Amino acid sequence: MQTVLTADEMRSCDETAIRKCGIPGLLLMENAGRGLAECILHAYSPLSQKQILIFCGKGNNGGDGFAAARLLSNYAAGVTVLLLASPSKLEGDAQKNYKILVQLSKTILRTISIRRFSLKTLQSVRSPGIIIDAMFGTGFSGIARKPYSDCIEWINKSGAEIVAVDIPSGVNGTTGAAEGTAVHAHRTVTFGSLKTGLLCNQGREYSGRVSVVDIGIPKQVIGDPEHTIRLVDLEDVRNVLPKRSLQANKYTVGKVFVLAGSRGLTGAAALTSMAALRSGAGAVLLGTPDSVYPILARKLTEAMVLPLPSTPEGGLGMKSFEMIREKINWADVVVVGPGLGQQKETQEVIIKILMESHGKILIDADGLNAAAKWGISKLRSMHSEVIVTPHTGEFSRMANLPVKEIEEQRFFAARALARKIHAAVVLKGAPTAVASAEGDVYCNSTGNPGMATAGSGDVLSGIIAGLWAQDMSAIAAAYAGVYIHGFSGDRAAARLGEKSLVAHDLIDYLGESMNSIESGRSG
Repeated sequence: MQTVLTADEMRSCDETAIRKCGIPGLLLMENAGRGLAECILHAYSPLSQKQILIFCGKGNNGGDGFAAARLLSNYAAGVTVLLLASPSKLEGDAQKNYKILVQLSKTILRTISIRRFSLKTLQSVRSPGIIIDAMFGTGFSGIARKPYSDCIEWINKSGAEIVAVDIPSGVNGTTGAAEGTAVHAHRTVTFGSLKTGLLCNQGREYSGRVSVVDIGIPKQVIGDPEHTIRLVDLEDVRNVLPKRSLQANKYTVGKVFVLAGSRGLTGAAALTSMAALRSGAGAVLLGTPDSVYPILARKLTEAMVLPLPSTPEGGLGMKSFEMIREKINWADVVVVGPGLGQQKETQEVIIKILMESHGKILIDADGLNAAAKWGISKLRSMHSEVIVTPHTGEFSRMANLPVKEIEEQRFFAARALARKIHAAVVLKGAPTAVASAEGDVYCNSTGNPGMATAGSGDVLSGIIAGLWAQDMSAIAAAYAGVYIHGFSGDRAAARLGEKSLVAHDLIDYLGESMNSIESGRSG
């Protein structure tokens, strides 16, 4: 898996490479500048007729820009560097690269112009075809102030191709949040490793296409076991998917008991059950209130449907508990929650299940609402192995955190909750983060905005449960299920368009998607 670093972790990697490994910082900066120049050349070649404008700050991000300017001058019609700080404020390797650039511009590299920034200067520069944003880098937090905010607004209105260095200026390198104005890049070239800020919040949207450049930091430094956030890709999922034995029968490849549905909420039960079957479970039993049994018995042909005593309002009644207990003992994995509703008696049934059950339980939707009322700290004392799959609203109720804080701290909030309840946590969203009780976080790399549709989460619960029932570990079933769910959504969106996507499309493309993943084909 690809390691994803916070801004502080990346800074630590730089320091380790320089101080402990003896790699000169100037060499790392040269490699960064060369990697940036090569990415631009590859993406926008030929450059011979293009004007390139580089905005350079006073830190190492600006130093990367200076190094790239020198190298790009070999290919471009003209390179203009706009310096947003006094040359006297430049330090270390950035200052060294600036002095080299000044000397060469005076003697050899006539295609380079170095100018101090002002709004008047901006008005006089030639219209650039490419703009390089080398102002802040991953160490930025807070709000971009003048003159940087003026630069950012000008860059965004320029009409040029915009390339950000490490991360778009104005975006927090760790959280991806942009509290004020920020560069909207078409491409971002980041160094050493992916950064968490490129995957979350505005950073995810403003970064455009992201390229990771190896600048010579040893892999052992980047991949230190203490760096516990990783990006999941196709090969990671392919390697953990279960293989079916030639002697398999429907009861040896996974039995899933889905406890779902109530009056007016039958769709969730059907979607979860079908997704579990499509993901490879051999037998799926849906336990649902007898008030909606006729609807679901007609809708589902491959899944078994068990009517359970219901309340007068059409929800799950306490009289159903003994039947539920029997089926929990039968199942390899139990799913509790989709569409069960929040009636008091139904919630009491859910809590009783959580208190008394052994085995593997996936808690979703109204199951999470019941767990929040019960007290999430009690989940830690359950006799079952647990996966929870909250969206941000459900997570907020469970963890007693504002939704805004959860979104800004997505990876870290998921990790904290997983440790607190000693369970696997699937925090749904963009991107979905899967956290283990041990502190590992797995970031998903598939999916699209079209999947923001009713029932999508129910499909995800079914996929994870179906995989988990096939003897996968809880954490592998969770991150693989999330990846497959998004992969299927991408397939569906490619055929149908994002706006037309509905939850059942994810199931319709699930078999094709799993076949592609198992064959190692991303397309």
